Amino acid sequence: MNFHIDDESIDAETHVIELGGEVDLYTAPEFKERLVQVIEDGKKHLVVDLSKATFIDSTTLGVLVGGVKRLRPTGGSLALVCTDQNISKIFEITGLDRVFPIHSSREEALRSVAAGEGAQAESA
Repeated sequence: MNFHIDDESIDAETHVIELGGEVDLYTAPEFKERLVQVIEDGKKHLVVDLSKATFIDSTTLGVLVGGVKRLRPTGGSLALVCTDQNISKIFEITGLDRVFPIHSSREEALRSVAAGEGAQAESA
């Protein structure tokens, strides 16, 4: 499956970025650009939906951590949707499952960021 990126504005402060296919060294810069743009546009609560991603690498993890650090000054939060066991394992191995709340559905992730339970950058 080819890489794709879609996003959806939920409300003035909440946004979902959906990634599909392989998110790697070659495609992560596009993801980073979108993430930075969304934050600069004033969104504070982000959900990155990886349920259609087939592969992520360390570049992707770096973009996610960078996103949390950008959200820190605004008190923002970031949560992930991940249904693929192999991708979940990457977060466990790197310890980033303790930084990012990982949910099995978009609805669950949106509820968590709305409640302010997303990754707060202090722990990143």
